[in-house]
Amino acid sequence: MRPRTRLSAAAVILGLCAAASQDEPAPPPPPDLPRAFIDGTGPGWRALTLADFVNVNGAADTWSEKDGSILCTGVPLGGARSVEPLENFELVCEWRHHAEAGNSGIFLWCPESAFTDLPPGKLPRSGIEVQVLDLAYETRYEEQHGKPSDWFTSHGDVFPVGASSMKPFAPAAPNGSRSFPSARLTRGVGEWNHYYVRAVNGEVRLWVNGREVSGGNECAPARGYLALESEGSLVEFRNLRLRELP
Repeated sequence: MRPRTRLSAAAVILGLCAAASQDEPAPPPPPDLPRAFIDGTGPGWRALTLADFVNVNGAADTWSEKDGSILCTGVPLGGARSVEPLENFELVCEWRHHAEAGNSGIFLWCPESAFTDLPPGKLPRSGIEVQVLDLAYETRYEEQHGKPSDWFTSHGDVFPVGASSMKPFAPAAPNGSRSFPSARLTRGVGEWNHYYVRAVNGEVRLWVNGREVSGGNECAPARGYLALESEGSLVEFRNLRLRELP
């Protein structure tokens, strides 16, 4: 973490995406997340495994795969990026932390420079981060400081890192650095959480456990690598599925 017709929803989204151009804003998603986007099923969707990622600066055992899940020890700090860069896409995944106050993230649109000669112990230098944070991280901060955090939450913040930029959707952090979630839906340590991420034409939208909560637009760059973050504690990802869009 860094400080109404009868057409199916899937058909509507595909039609809107096909009609959009790079100069137009991303079309709005449907108001409710359909089952197909929870499961990542239907035409164009494909499963992601550890073979679809490059271990950029981790140890040999930082990233592993077991029973269909990708596991990260969190040590050293760093990332695993997709083999190929992406532009417009949808991503679904489930994640859970195995330790209280666990920290991780999913990075979108990371440029090559985010990983070039990145030493062990350093996080990706840039990209749009979708926060993957256990609830205890926030409660411990409040206990330590005697007040709630005003610059992060543990419920799905979306924010730019390094040289990347983004205009956050409301509600935004008081300093304007990130999009705060409109609802607090994340489940605690040991429990599975579901993310659906839609990244189209420089706009990112995040659904947490089936409900849209945060995002932003005017992202730059809006093409680059997808990455999973190693940030100090054991985290598990499963049912990662991706669909590239026009």
